[in-house]
Amino acid sequence: MNDAVAIPVDRESQASRGDHEALRLWLRLLTCTSLMEASVRAELRRDFDCTLPRFDLMAQLERHPEGLRMGELSRRLMVTGGNVTGITDQLVREGLVTRAAPPDDRRAFVVRLTPAGRRQFERMAESHEAWVVRLVGGLAAPERRQLFELLGRLKRSVNRARSH
Repeated sequence: MNDAVAIPVDRESQASRGDHEALRLWLRLLTCTSLMEASVRAELRRDFDCTLPRFDLMAQLERHPEGLRMGELSRRLMVTGGNVTGITDQLVREGLVTRAAPPDDRRAFVVRLTPAGRRQFERMAESHEAWVVRLVGGLAAPERRQLFELLGRLKRSVNRARSH
């Protein structure tokens, strides 16, 4: 019997010191994102019996009280219409969102949070913020600000590189 403890393999562990620094940086960013996302997913499931896609859909609707068309939700969430429809169907059954055809296009549907949906989302969003604060709590405030600035510069650099 092997008593070795299994060490979780993350994306960053796929790199070696001989790999280009840019590749190692990319893998570190992916690893941090994956670890944070896994933590948030687990917290949402444990505290609210909610999935991250469901939370994300409700977050989009919270930002747009006038509602969003199903197609716009799909674009914003970067998922298929079928995924949005499944989550929306569930939220409608639970009384957390409404779905109605707008008068100008009977083929489309506009989705809005109900008052109950807004209250539930507000509770989840408050917890979500606390979880993220805890996850980045190992960095001092000046380090968080510096990382935020550096990632902003990286984002602009990536956008410039994509446009060429």
